[in-house]
Amino acid sequence: MARMVAAVVLAISMAACGRNAAPDATDPYRAEIARFREAREAVLTTDTGWLTIAGLFFLTKPETSFGSDPANDIVLPAGAPARAGTFALHDGKVVVTAAKGVTFALNGSTVTNADLKSDGVGSPDRIGLQDLTLWVHQSGDRLAIRLRDKNNHLRKEFAGLSWYPVSEAYRVDGQFVPYDTPKTMQIPNILGDVDSMMSPGTAAFSIGGQRMQMVAISDPDHPKELWFIFRDLTTGKETDPAARFLYTPLPVNGKLTLDFNRAQNPPCAYNAFATCPLPPQENRMPVRVEAGEKMYGPRP
Repeated sequence: MARMVAAVVLAISMAACGRNAAPDATDPYRAEIARFREAREAVLTTDTGWLTIAGLFFLTKPETSFGSDPANDIVLPAGAPARAGTFALHDGKVVVTAAKGVTFALNGSTVTNADLKSDGVGSPDRIGLQDLTLWVHQSGDRLAIRLRDKNNHLRKEFAGLSWYPVSEAYRVDGQFVPYDTPKTMQIPNILGDVDSMMSPGTAAFSIGGQRMQMVAISDPDHPKELWFIFRDLTTGKETDPAARFLYTPLPVNGKLTLDFNRAQNPPCAYNAFATCPLPPQENRMPVRVEAGEKMYGPRP
């Protein structure tokens, strides 16, 4: 009897350990997912990660001043010049001009005046000022100045990510159905602006016993992948209220794999100054996807 009791206790202990244990590094797939998750945290906490975004300031008049003095239109963190310069907006173009005695770093050069290309047309021109970086961000038809601060409090207070246990049931094979020509889609973001994005086609697959079809987006920052912006029945309860993102390798002979263990939160999960896209109607799945990244921080 004592041996039987001991065996039951051991079995219960082993089951509990299985629920709470980290991914088994001896399993190649689970080890791969563990590396993916570690890399995701590492990227978030770098000098250029989303935790360093410290402001988003929409340009609403012809000239906008910026500096650490509270009298500026854009108030920079303490330590920046009191009067750093101005952003001039004219015909959809932005020009930065430094205040007297101030210079900016731009593409390896020191400048006091420059036309700034926005991120709406590719990689933007970024001006550096001490530990700060500023550039023109486009949200729909509106232009704003995005501020990055290496010393942002979000970076210092980062609490780590939370994930569902790895489940191979959520690594599913799909069929890619390309459009005859890529379609331009109008995708709203969390601020109510609408961005134009290109879709090369859709992915058809089964999950939770149901047949699904999601729209794929071409992300210029990830040219070798397809991007899926989706919601499911965990959204707003266990996962981020806006959406989650999933990137997959480009299809081969019309086939692709959607690994929802790699599903990740959008930047707005960590930072109120992000302008995240919302999922198209086709990508709102009527199933629970208990895989990938969970909600960041305490639940509402």
